[in-house]
Amino acid sequence: MNLTLIWLRHDLRLTDNPLFQFDSPPEQLLCVYVLDHAWLSPLPGLDMPRIGPARLRFLWESLIALRGELLKRGSDLLVRVGDPVAEVADLAARHGARQIRMRREAGWDESRASVSLAERLEEGVELWQCDAGLLLDEARLPMPVEALPGSFSAFRRKVERDWSVPEASAAPVTLPPWPDSAARGFPPLDKVCSRAARWARDGRGEFRFTGGEAEGLARLDHYLWQSGAVARYKQTRNGLLGPDFSTRLSAWLAHGCLSARQIHGAVRAWEARHGASDSSYWVIFELLWRDYFHWAARQEGAALFGARRLPRADAAFRTWCEGETGVPFVDAAMRELASTGWLSNRARQNVASYLVHELGGDWRMGAAWFEHALLDYDAASNWGNWRYVAGVGRDPRGHRFDVLWQAERYDPEGDYVAHWLPEIAALPPGADRHRPWRVDPERFPRPSSTPARLSKPGQETP
Repeated sequence: MNLTLIWLRHDLRLTDNPLFQFDSPPEQLLCVYVLDHAWLSPLPGLDMPRIGPARLRFLWESLIALRGELLKRGSDLLVRVGDPVAEVADLAARHGARQIRMRREAGWDESRASVSLAERLEEGVELWQCDAGLLLDEARLPMPVEALPGSFSAFRRKVERDWSVPEASAAPVTLPPWPDSAARGFPPLDKVCSRAARWARDGRGEFRFTGGEAEGLARLDHYLWQSGAVARYKQTRNGLLGPDFSTRLSAWLAHGCLSARQIHGAVRAWEARHGASDSSYWVIFELLWRDYFHWAARQEGAALFGARRLPRADAAFRTWCEGETGVPFVDAAMRELASTGWLSNRARQNVASYLVHELGGDWRMGAAWFEHALLDYDAASNWGNWRYVAGVGRDPRGHRFDVLWQAERYDPEGDYVAHWLPEIAALPPGADRHRPWRVDPERFPRPSSTPARLSKPGQETP
C-alpha cells in the first residue's frame, strides 16, 4: 500500500500548502501533528513552559479547524503529545509509510528534528521537505542563504530589484483516504493543559483571536474589504488601542493558518481596485521583513539563541514580567501581554528596550518570556527582534528607546496606560499619566530605573 505521512508543524492550513499538493497522489494519507512535550515543561531559570496558555489555546483551535477541513476532503488528523521525532518515526514504521512530507522550519530545534528523523527512517522511506508559508522560497532568493546580507535594507534592495511573488495555490478538493489501521483525533485540551483549557482573553484586549484558516481569512477580509483599514495602515501601525490599527494577522501567520502569499495576493487584489499606496505597500514590506528573519534564522542556526542555558530570573526581571516596574508605559504593555497573549509592535520594542537597556536584563530571558506569553510566537521573528534591540548578532549597534518620550509621542493623553492600569486612570489625561511620580510621589514612587533621556529620543526601528 502506497502511504504518505504528512508531519504538520507551523503549517496548519490547506490553501497554499505544498504538503497537500501531489503530482501522483498516494493511496492513503496520514496527517499528523505532535505537540512537543518539552514545550510543556518549565524553562530552566524561568519556571514557565515554553508554550503558554494563550498560544496553546490558539493552537488547539487551529488543529480542530484543520481537522474539520481534512474530514470534508476525505482525510483526517491525528494529534499526539510526546517526542515529535519518535512519534513520527514510530507511525511511519507502523503503517509502512513510503514518504514523509514536512516543511523546512527556521528554528534550530526543528531543523535538528528533521535531521534526527532522517537518521531514524527505514531504508527506502523518502523524506520530502519544502519551503512554505513565505513570500519567496529558497529557489527564488536572489542570493544563497549562506550569503544573506547582514541588514534587512540590503536584503530588500536585492529582492525588490526584480521579484515576483507566486500566487497562492488553491486548497485540494479531495485527499487520499485515511488508513483503516491508524488512530485518529486528539486528546481534549484540558487533559493536555488545564490552564489553556480555562484561559480566557481579557475583554480589554478589544480583539478576539480564534485559531484556524477560516478565521484568518475572515480577519484578512475584514481588514482589506470590510473596514478598508489597510488604506490607513502606515499612519496607524504604531497605534496602541483599538482592533484595526494593526492587521493583527501575525497569529495566523505564526501557526501557518495563513501563508504570506495569501496575504500578498489579497493586498494586490485590493490595490488593483483601490490603487496602490504607501499603506498597502507597508503591509507587504513587513511580510518581507518576516521572510528576512526566517532566512536569517536558517543562516545562523543555534547562534540565533545565544548561549543555550538561561540564567535564573531575578527580582527585576519578575517585576518586568508582571508589569510592576513603576513605569506606566512598560507596565501597561506587559499586563496587556499577560492578559491577551498579544502586544503591538511599538509596545514590544519599548518593553524589550526597557528590559535590556534600563534594567540591565538578559535579552534571552525577555525572548524566552515572549515565547511563553505570545500567541503569535514565531521563533525567527521573536529571537531576531530581541537580538536587534540588544545589539547582538547581525546588528551590533543596539537600539535603545527613550521609553518616556515614546510614551508621550504614541500615547499623548495616556489613554493606553489608563486602559490597562486602573490606578493611572484616575489621573487627568496627559503626560502626567506617564510620569505619575510628579503628581503623587507617595502613591507612585519614581522608579530607580527611570529611562534616561537619549540624545536621539525618536530612535525607532525600520
